[in-house]
Amino acid sequence: MPAITSGKVLVTGANGYIAVWVVKTLLEHGFSVRGTVRAASKAAHLRELFKSYGDKFEVVVVEDITKDGAFDEAVKDVDAIEHTASPFHFKAVEPDELIVPAVHGTTSILKSAQKYGTSVKRVVITSSCAAVLTPSTEPRVFSEADWNEASIQEVKEKGRDAAGPAKYRASKTLAERAAWEFYDKNKGSLSWDLVVLNPPFVFGPTIHEVDVPENLNQSARDWYLNVVKGELDNDSLANIGSSYVDVRDLALAHTLALQKPDAAGERIIISAGPWKWQDFVSVAHRLDSRIPAGNTSYDPSKAVHLVQYSPEKERRLLGIKFRSLEETTKDTLEDFKARGWL
Repeated sequence: MPAITSGKVLVTGANGYIAVWVVKTLLEHGFSVRGTVRAASKAAHLRELFKSYGDKFEVVVVEDITKDGAFDEAVKDVDAIEHTASPFHFKAVEPDELIVPAVHGTTSILKSAQKYGTSVKRVVITSSCAAVLTPSTEPRVFSEADWNEASIQEVKEKGRDAAGPAKYRASKTLAERAAWEFYDKNKGSLSWDLVVLNPPFVFGPTIHEVDVPENLNQSARDWYLNVVKGELDNDSLANIGSSYVDVRDLALAHTLALQKPDAAGERIIISAGPWKWQDFVSVAHRLDSRIPAGNTSYDPSKAVHLVQYSPEKERRLLGIKFRSLEETTKDTLEDFKARGWL
């Protein structure tokens, strides 16, 4: 497919942490955007945030993304789709609380795009490194060839007794699998191609509507509690970590995934690199002495990163210059200060 450099893009779940930045970045690159929200009350903040773009931004209500036909109207007259709507939390009791909306939301929009998205040229789906990694006790570098079979197996065997993260990871893996299966089965008759982006933990400032830090999305709330409020002990600060990407860089990846012809049909990991919680804490304390110093004996050069991701495909296809951990920390703290949370 040719690059998509203009036109209208549908962004699902447009009031979400990642999605609002996706909308903003698309508008800044000259696209028009139609965003979906689940209730009219969710639209007011978005309309105010993007009012300077006039009729280049619109909001429509899609109440239940799991229903077949839910997106039938929304996909009409758009040139591309960015599907970001999927629950992310570790509090589900039954696995289906996460799996059903993740899988059905994904297949629902693909079916709508197949039937009514006559001008759609590309669909970009936000998956996750949760669909890539397998928890490991030895350092390992994962690539786009890897799939998280372990979490699916844990949920099958344990059901509601599976760990919260396993339920979430299974939902992302099953949803992405469903997307590729649909695409591979139907691509001969589709007007569009598919790109899937797989970010690890997403951090950075927020522009979506949120009143108190306790109502932040899962990753931003964890960052607030562990970095600003100092809720982890020294051992956890030095040893718990993963890989991350700044939310603004992930939003850019969504735009580049439309603009780069070679991204067609690709699964792409979007990762800036590894971290331990103490890495963020050390920078945050240096920037604001009110923030607890955490584990002052921590030596980042000796940190063992069990989970890392190969950057090769992203570099080749998108070539993002990722924000540093220091820049993400600085901008997040400034956001929290502006909100009166620090």
